[in-house]
Amino acid sequence: MQTQTLSRRVDALLDRVQKPARYMGGEMNATIKDPSRVAIRYAFAFADVYEVGMSHLGSRILYDVINRREDALCERVFTPWVDMADLMRAEGVPLFSIETRSPVRGFDMLGVTLQYEMSYTNILEMLDLAGIPLHSEERTWDDPIVIAGGPCAFNPEPLYRFIDAFSLGDGEVSTLQTIDVVKACKQEGVSREECLRRLARLPGVYVPSLYRATYHDDGTLASFEPTEPGVPRTVVKNMVADLDAAAYPESIVVPFMEIVHDRINIEVLRGCTRGCRFCQAGMIYRPVRERSVERLLDLADKLVGSTGYEEITLSSLSTGDYSCLPQLAHELMERFAKERVALSLPSLRLDSRVKETLEETQRVRKTGLTFAMEAGTQRLRDVINKGITEEDLLSSVRDAFAGGWSSVKLYFMFGLPTETEEDLLGIPDLANKVVRAYFDTPRGVRARGLRVNCSASCFVPKAFTPFQWEPQDTIEVFQQKQRLLCAAMRIKGVEFNWHEPHVSFLEAVFSRGDRRTAAVIEEAWRLGCRFDGWSDQFSFERWMQAFERCGVDPAFYANRRRERGELFPWSFIDAGVTEAYLWREHERAMRGEITPDCRKGCQGCGLKRFEGACVGR
Repeated sequence: MQTQTLSRRVDALLDRVQKPARYMGGEMNATIKDPSRVAIRYAFAFADVYEVGMSHLGSRILYDVINRREDALCERVFTPWVDMADLMRAEGVPLFSIETRSPVRGFDMLGVTLQYEMSYTNILEMLDLAGIPLHSEERTWDDPIVIAGGPCAFNPEPLYRFIDAFSLGDGEVSTLQTIDVVKACKQEGVSREECLRRLARLPGVYVPSLYRATYHDDGTLASFEPTEPGVPRTVVKNMVADLDAAAYPESIVVPFMEIVHDRINIEVLRGCTRGCRFCQAGMIYRPVRERSVERLLDLADKLVGSTGYEEITLSSLSTGDYSCLPQLAHELMERFAKERVALSLPSLRLDSRVKETLEETQRVRKTGLTFAMEAGTQRLRDVINKGITEEDLLSSVRDAFAGGWSSVKLYFMFGLPTETEEDLLGIPDLANKVVRAYFDTPRGVRARGLRVNCSASCFVPKAFTPFQWEPQDTIEVFQQKQRLLCAAMRIKGVEFNWHEPHVSFLEAVFSRGDRRTAAVIEEAWRLGCRFDGWSDQFSFERWMQAFERCGVDPAFYANRRRERGELFPWSFIDAGVTEAYLWREHERAMRGEITPDCRKGCQGCGLKRFEGACVGR
């Protein structure tokens, strides 16, 4: 199908869907290249709607990285919402790229970022809409090489049938390496299978078709081995050592519609040294690497100038840990206050530096404040190694209320290992104390309209964390705990939100699932599951029907305690932190012992094996 003809057919659908701007293209700063002048055409897919995918920083970085190459182009692809997808099927319109509305199947490579387990059916939806065979083994050179990365790629097995290759770790360099391999293979005319073999030899690349899994009679994994010589037994994640030298976009696409994070997003650091035991990102994104103040100021100048945005967010897993945060905030406000460009911060570290930074950020306008306490009592915060106290929170909110803030967000989890009823009731107790801190602030100082937004999510055990051995609470137990919290959270000025435990149950299944769960994902999609992370689309009944049809027990993955020594589906991956360290942290958690931040001294997580990786070296 010619691109111009396809574009006209897409235009004919736009007045029949809810949000046509999702599919229009033509945004400011989008990169459009002549496909006849490049060797590799790369479609970068985000398995959710446009406004969610356009807010993802990693996608913006890789879009820029690929398009800097003269021999390659990158165009964006998102999952069409259900109204558009149904129309496309009815009218025979294939999945298309945003930039040039070209059929996705005609690209050389299709990159998929895996951010969330409940987006997996959307990946199948996109492959089907594109006309790409769902199973890797059925594809030919008429189909793109399908390669996936992102945090969920650290347990790739639930998607092993659908993805040709997984890229683990930082993608700035590895993405370019995979492009080089595919380009050479196409020029040499080698088979698709040979191309996958060559990809498997790259650092951090896993090709599932080149490995075989076997199982014990009790269902646990017995072995996981390469099927050919030269295929690595262990796949080591990629790490970018110097964040200052790493590529970062100096202009970003500016959408015509409002997106989830409609602002400039600047990554100040990557990784985290805190060691929270529930947090997968804090483990797999180690080591910590910072960008210099000079580099960040230069990026801010260029991004403000190229986009016209009036807000900058300083992004990282723990922005409060950035060593030069007060200086950076001051310099940004000095440069942009006259232009009315605001500065916002994500979840904050609770310490004395917060007050200094907040004073800088409020010079233009007050943006939201978020504090992630995670647990309601100090005992449980010690179990999860959160490293903050009740007084840290109250001191910070007092400073915020005295500085004119009246709205704060508090994040908690429930269902954490060793949790008791006392721990649960510590959540409303903390919310009450935050409310009292507001009313203790003098009337002439505090702003009107107190709003404390308190949310509690269900604990999901993740691969490569000290809690990867722990069971998740059953849905029934989660529901009992929710009822207890809801009754206790009837506090004036406090809004309480919680996550749906049925969704969290499925997250746990696929966060620790093996190859047998791939059939469940496919069956659920065939039963009509898509956009499972959206409450109005989610159908737990269809998912349970899929498990039953495939003969797979979801509780085996979500609610079963693992024993020390059990082979995990992800055990062949070296994520930097060692299993010995994770087990040691698991034991310390069960004893309620904290582990200091590794900036204060090496805790032996395993990263010292990699030259120059650790902040303390």
